[in-house]
Amino acid sequence: MPRIPEAKNSILKAGERAPGFTLNTTPDQSVSLKDFLGRPVVLAFYPADWSPVCTDQMGLYAQVMPEFRRFEAEVLGISVDGIWSHLAFSKDRKLNFPLLADFEPKGAVSQAYGVYEARTGESARALFVIDKKGVIRWSYLSPDGVNPGADGILAALEKLE
Repeated sequence: MPRIPEAKNSILKAGERAPGFTLNTTPDQSVSLKDFLGRPVVLAFYPADWSPVCTDQMGLYAQVMPEFRRFEAEVLGISVDGIWSHLAFSKDRKLNFPLLADFEPKGAVSQAYGVYEARTGESARALFVIDKKGVIRWSYLSPDGVNPGADGILAALEKLE
């Protein structure tokens, strides 16, 4: 059986144009990256709703939202989990930003950003800061078991100013 390459070699880097996408946030609502042109966007790819590290990470971003808003930044969480899982997770954890379902075709957006883990069928834990024109200005691939925190995101947003 051929070995499937891991995403770690192909994460998109600063200076590359962010691939466009449209993903569902609810059964009848979707979000497109182009909706946010003109302001910075933070993409937070994560492996799975309800996992301990993901719960801590997404909860931290909800708490730090006033800092992200200082930079007029939008935060979008993305995983391959389905819409219903996202809605329950978001409500339970009181998240104040959308979770996008990279569900069908499974992991297509994660693949476009170079962070799909074919071995596990999940998104890697990765962060991207995209500028007002849709260009990636910072990206970071975190070990799956480590909450990457918000310091790198905030430093990257500060550099956009």
